[in-house]
Order: sequence, then structure tokens, then C-alpha cells
Amino acid sequence: MLSADQVRQTVAWIAGEQDADGALPWFRAGQLDPWDSVEAAMALDLGGEHDRAAAAYRWLARQQRADGSWASEYRAGVESAPAAESNHAGYLAVGAWHSWLLTGDEQLTSELWPAIRAGLDLVTRMQLPGGAIGWALRPDGSADDTALLTGNASLFQALRCGIALAGLHGEAQPDWELAVTELGTALREDPAAFADRSRFSMDWYYPVLGGAVTGPAARARLAADWDRFVVPGLGARCVADRPWVTGAETCELALALAAAGQPDAAIEQLAAMQHLRDDDGSYWTGYVFADDARWPVERTTWTAAAVLLAADALAGATAASGLFTDPDALPAAGLPGIDDPAADWLTGGAGTVHP
Repeated sequence: MLSADQVRQTVAWIAGEQDADGALPWFRAGQLDPWDSVEAAMALDLGGEHDRAAAAYRWLARQQRADGSWASEYRAGVESAPAAESNHAGYLAVGAWHSWLLTGDEQLTSELWPAIRAGLDLVTRMQLPGGAIGWALRPDGSADDTALLTGNASLFQALRCGIALAGLHGEAQPDWELAVTELGTALREDPAAFADRSRFSMDWYYPVLGGAVTGPAARARLAADWDRFVVPGLGARCVADRPWVTGAETCELALALAAAGQPDAAIEQLAAMQHLRDDDGSYWTGYVFADDARWPVERTTWTAAAVLLAADALAGATAASGLFTDPDALPAAGLPGIDDPAADWLTGGAGTVHP
């Protein structure tokens, strides 16, 4: 689906949208949110642009607030939407672990560790009774009692990446292990703990993508709503009742399919969304097929990044290709039937980083 030259072209396009100070927005002079910025940095890293990826991570670390949070949006380096969201607080851990798998850069891992630790400590403080994690902080600093399934599934992965990083640094994090165990149980067994956003495809596949639902249960979950969300030959809808397919969701679905042991279906979805590719290697965010129109009229770094992450996972091209697709690529914390302490886990030959 993608030649090496096409991959390099897309990596170069993402790099061209980055600001001189390392900030990595949706597109040049556009908005930046921490989650999508991390995703775009991961794509730069797997494309060999490690210095650029590191600059994006360092920029985020500099913006972190004292409570471990980030603003939900920045423009030109200034907070433009101050809400503190839990999924933003956690996702740097995923990017840092991905970077470590690719490069073994001990200096970067050590630099980012304080920000990762502060972010995940905040995430655990935002956990609600029953295991789900509130989506945002209230003005008084308490966690909102609304939990979002997609964000929580992402945090399940983020906490496991954080535990892996803690192992590198020789710092056990029992609070994170307990939090991810309770979160995993909620994701698998308590749908009522989360706001009803079942119209959105992300709530359908993200428990599989984040690693909380695996094996036969993962395949059954993806099969159950396949016809609601998948448009043959075009990709996945963002919203079930809208004639709109989106590139990032389609690529994330491909990752979830690969994680569920369905690589052929994953390849089919990655191929289906290539109609969104532009001549310069960028990708349009979505396509309204009822109107034969691209919408929104924007090409985003995170959409391009999702393509590259899916392509890497399916090709097995880098040392980080199993991050989203291999349940054994992270500590077992939060998964059922595992009694081994997650803090004792280290990926083979990873060694220890001492900040």
C-alpha cells in the first residue's frame, strides 16, 4: 500500500508542519493538543526523525502544569483552551515508551520521566469509584464524574507504558498498577461506568486498541458493530449515523484488527483509506461520501501519523511495531488472570535507565 518513498514523503510532510521550538500542531499555525501531538511525534520517530520527535516531547514537557496536567489546546505556544483532560495527561507515556523501543535513547527517557510520572500520578488521582477515570478536572481540582470510554481505553495503554518506563527507572509504581487493574476491569465488565457515546466508532474499537479487551472477546466486539461503522472500500465512519469516513479512525481500526489477530482485515482497512492521501504525502482528515466532498477541509499531522503507525504495525518494520498490536509487548498489569507483579517486568534486554 505504501512504498518506502511514500512513507518518507509523509514523514517529511509531518516534519514540515513542526514549529521551530518543537511544537507539533495539527498543521502549521493551527491548534495543538497534547494527545495528537504525541501521536505525530511517534510517526516522526518511526520515520527516523528522532531529533524532531524528541523536540516535540520536550516542548510538551515544558508546558506541563504543576499539577501534572496540560491544557487541552494551544495556539502559537499559548493555552487557548485551559481544560485539563485525563487522556492528555497520560499519553506522553505512550510516546516515550515508543521512542525508547525505537532508539534506546536513555537521555530522552530520563528527561521525560518527571513529566510522565506527574501526568500519570494525576491520572490515578482522577480515578472514580469502580475504576473508570474522570475525563477532566473541575475548577476546584476534583475529577469530573463523567468517564469517556475511548479516553479510558487510551489511559489503559498509557498506564501500562508508564509501568514499563518505571521498570526502566527502577521505580515501582504500585498505585499505577492498582489503577490500571481496576480500570481494565471497568473497561471489560462495566459499560455503565462510561458515558453513552456508542454512536462514535472510537468507543467501539478502542477497548481493543488500548489492550484491555483481547483474544476472542476482541474479535467478537469488532464483529458486533462492523456493519454500523465500516463502509466497504472507503474506511470507517467516525459517527455511525453520518455518511462520513475518517482516516485516523480507519487506521486505528486497522491497529485494533491486528491486535485481535485479524491482519488481513487490518490491511484491507489501511488500503481503503488511501483515497485520502494527497500528492504531497499528507492525508485529508475525512470524506463525506454522500456529497463526494472532503471534510473538514484540512490535512492533519495526526491523521498522517495514524497511517504510518498502522503501516509500521502491519509491516513489522521497526522495533516499536508491536506496541499497539501485541498484548505481550507491555507489562501484564491490568489484564485478567495474571498474578506476576508488573513492576518486575522488563522487555527483553531493555536494561535500566538511571536518571
